[in-house]
Formats: sequence, structure tokens, C-alpha cells
Amino acid sequence: MSSVRTSPTAEGVVPWPADAAARYRAEGYWEGIPLAQYFIARAEASPAAMAVVDGSTRLTYAQLLARADGAALRLRELGLRPDDRIVVQLPNCWEFIALVIGCLRLGVVPVMALPAHRDHELSHLVEHAEARAIAVPDELKGFDHVAMAHRIAEQSSTVEHVLVTSDAPGAGSVDLRQVCAPAGDPARAREELDSAPPDPGSVAVFLLSGGTTGLPKLIPRTHDDYAYNAKRSAAVCGFDSDTVYLGVLPLSHNFPLACPGILGTFIAGGRVVLTASPDPAKVFDLIERERVTATAVVPAAAQRWLEFRDADTAHDLSSLGLLQVGGARLAPELARRVGPVLGCTLQQVFGMAEGLLNYTRLDDPDEVIVHTQGRPMCEADEIRVVDESDTPVPAGEAGILLTRGPYTPRGYYRAAAHNAKAFTGDGWYRSGDIVRARPDGNLVVEGRDKDMINRGGENVSAEEVENIAYRLPAVSQAAAVAMPDRDVGERVCVYVVVRPGERLTLEELRTAYEQARVGRYKWPERLVVVDEIPQTKVGKIDKKALRADIARRLEEEGSHPG
Repeated sequence: MSSVRTSPTAEGVVPWPADAAARYRAEGYWEGIPLAQYFIARAEASPAAMAVVDGSTRLTYAQLLARADGAALRLRELGLRPDDRIVVQLPNCWEFIALVIGCLRLGVVPVMALPAHRDHELSHLVEHAEARAIAVPDELKGFDHVAMAHRIAEQSSTVEHVLVTSDAPGAGSVDLRQVCAPAGDPARAREELDSAPPDPGSVAVFLLSGGTTGLPKLIPRTHDDYAYNAKRSAAVCGFDSDTVYLGVLPLSHNFPLACPGILGTFIAGGRVVLTASPDPAKVFDLIERERVTATAVVPAAAQRWLEFRDADTAHDLSSLGLLQVGGARLAPELARRVGPVLGCTLQQVFGMAEGLLNYTRLDDPDEVIVHTQGRPMCEADEIRVVDESDTPVPAGEAGILLTRGPYTPRGYYRAAAHNAKAFTGDGWYRSGDIVRARPDGNLVVEGRDKDMINRGGENVSAEEVENIAYRLPAVSQAAAVAMPDRDVGERVCVYVVVRPGERLTLEELRTAYEQARVGRYKWPERLVVVDEIPQTKVGKIDKKALRADIARRLEEEGSHPG
């Protein structure tokens, strides 16, 4: 038994009020079933059905369950116990799925890091979650994840194991593929794990916020609420045993994980096909070869697919019935092209890892699908559209979205000060999204009041970008804003006032982010040096004026930001 001491997750989780929890159970939203049990039920019903396709690796439900149970038992052999945390930073691969289901079986809580994270973000997640282990690939896009994981482990008081997907893990690393090998005696492993299931009300997984205040917050999703999240999403999206879902976005995101994502596909008894690239040539090959029926992308990828399809009609995409688009607002001119060009139904998705999910429905008229971001998926979702003083705005007017519901947690993990700002006293989550509610119940996303940059679906905190810029001696004042971009929606632009006698180049600025070991998607892609940064009447940096300025500069340069 390990001597490492970590805090129980229950100490850092804000519980639902007793009356709300009782109502969600009584009304059937929370079924009291551990999340992995839904997968097991499908494996029992259709053991020979194909569950996962990852390149040449093809696993049936029975084979995947044997690997997940094997992973659960081997994690236990490594000393991990229910409620321990493991930071999972893996690309889209079968090992990710086997490990996550294994964690859900054992009650170990995966913390969903992104492949683009670096030391700066990963060390924060490890420390905040008090992780006992880290799971990483060996190398991805030329970056050595193993060396990073060991650097973090050496500095951590809790990490004891670095698990690696590699044909030859180095000294000090644990072979993740061996961890995810089938259980030696599947029946006995099943019986042993079934005898001690996790509490359905306990934390199943930690998702990451796209918050504005620097490093990501941890969002505790319980077995009860996250099972509903995936199950109800699958029902709304028409998933069944014939569904073939293509996982394109990083699986650690809420969208491809459980909206309905891979978990919803498994609950429905369908098949998951994995790819690491949204490149349309590769994706279209997979859709044709595997007869993919549904997938999910961000607007920038959808635009690339439309443009590629205009020039290449050779691929047979007739199996594709549903294209979900979310992560940022899809322009109506692109939305109306999806059906005619790709031959499938578009579903706009507006949601958040903090809970609330809105979908356009499959049978909605084109006007709704093209011009709205959908409506709540659950009748128990509560919605308020308010002004800055939390007063409801008149019907049809834009305001800040507040929400509560059976799959919207009441607080971030171990973040009391932030929770006091992000949640109202009676538990409404302040999403920061500015929306307009139509009479038909659908929402139109007008923008956000949070200081965020959405780069290809990845949220970048302007404050975090600015904090690193201030490390440079030449920087007197810095302000990061979203710069419109045709390909990824928004890029990071930094306005800087330099100190007298100093100078600063974009290359020098980007070096600061490289040295800070920050995820590359957060690096500034444009630097604007100015004599002064505009301020509002109350003395705050006027981000609205800066966003207008960079848009004007791009227009004058003929950059056509889109």
C-alpha cells in the first residue's frame, strides 16, 4: 500500500442540494448505476459486436471489456485505489478508451488533460488533483511527452507512476499497453470488479474548464450525472446499435467523449472509429471505408471539409447521416451548405463541460438548424437569460446565460473563491455566454462576456497569455485579444506597450511561452506594439476597442479574416 496521502475528492466537491438530488433520482435522471455498467450491459448483450476500430486494431465489446478489466486490476496492482486520480494525456487511441473504462470500473478518477498541454498546464493538473499517476504517449508531433511526464513526476509529492504507450518504455515508465492487456481470467476479473462498484454519486471523471482566470479548473462529473449526459445525448442524436461514430476531436474533450461521443455510442451499442487528424482526405477515406454514420467537429474543420468536398467528389460519403458542429458558433453561410455539399444532417451543438447541452434536433426545419444553436436536451434543464445584475432581460433580448440542471455540477473542484463568482448563491452556473432565447425555445449564441479566445475549439484564457507576457522585462503593459481568422476562427493577438528604450519582436515574445512550457495553441500569433492601450471609463483595458482595431488592421492588410 502506498504511503502517499491525498485528499478524498468528496472534500473538494460542491454537492447538489439534497432536495434537488432527491428530485433527480425520483424523476429518473440519475439511475444509480456506475457509468461503466452501461458498457458492460452492451458487452453482455452483443459480445461479438465491434466496439472500437483504431487503425489495424479492431476490438469487439467482449475484447474491449477484457482489456478494461485487465487495466482496472493492473492499476490496483500498481497501488491505485478507488477515488485516486490519474492524469490522462493521450491522443485518440484504443488505449485511451480501455484505460478510461478501466478507471471507471475501479473507481479511479481520470483527469482529462489535452494532448496539446505542456509542463505548465500538466503540472497544475497533477498538483490540483493530487494525481497518483500520469498516462502519456511516448512522442506526439515531435514532442517528448515521456520526458515531460517524468519532469512533473519528480517535482510532485503524489505521482508514483508514469504510464506510457510505447513499444519500448524506458526505465521508470510503466508499459500502458501491457496494463491494458486482456485480463488473464476475464470471468474472474469481471466478478472481482463487480463485487465492489464505485458509488454512482461519486466523481467519475474530471473534465477541464475553459475558464478565463488562467489555468483550467477541474469539473467533477459524477457517474450519475455523466451517464445521463451521454445517454440522453445519444437518444436526442438518434444513436443506436447501427451507429458508427468517428472520433475526430481529442477524446478528452466533453464533446467527443459524451455528447454523445464515444460513451454515448457505447451506451447505444454502436461502433467507435478513431482518427488523430481532421484532415478531410484522411477523414473521408475513413468515412468511406468504415461506413461512418456520425461525427463531431468544430467550425474550422467543417469549413475545411466543405471546401475539400467541393473539389473532390470521389469519396463515397453516403453513409454519413449526421455532422455535429460545436465548440464555437457556426456561421449561417457555412451551416446552410452542410446538407447540400456533404449530404448529411447538420446538428448544431452548444454546450459546456460544466453541464448544459443544447442541440438542434434531427427533424428541425432548416431555419432552426442554420440559424440557432439548439435548445436544452433535458426538460429539467433550467435556463435564465439575465443582465449584469442578474435581472432577467425582456423576452427575445440578448443576455448572459445562467443554468442549473441534473447534469450541471454546482461548483468546480477545490475552488471556493472562484465558485463564489461562477455560481449564484442558489446554484445557477454563470456560463459567460451571451445568448438570445427565441420563442420556440432555441438559443442563438451572440457572443460571450468572458475574456476568452477560441482557437479552433480550444479555449485560451487571455489572462493566462498576458501573465506570461509580463514576465518579459521589456513589457510594460499587455493585453491579449481574439484575432479573427478564417481557418481556426480566432487566433491569439497580443497588444504590448514596451518600456522606454526597449523593443520587442513576436519571436522574442513567443520564446517566453516556449520557455514557460505552455501549450503551443496558446502562443501569440501576432504582436502589436502600441504607445498606449485604450481603457474604458472605469479604467479597465478596453478589449472591445482592441478587437475592433485588429479587425481593422486585418481588413486594411487584405488578410480577409473571415
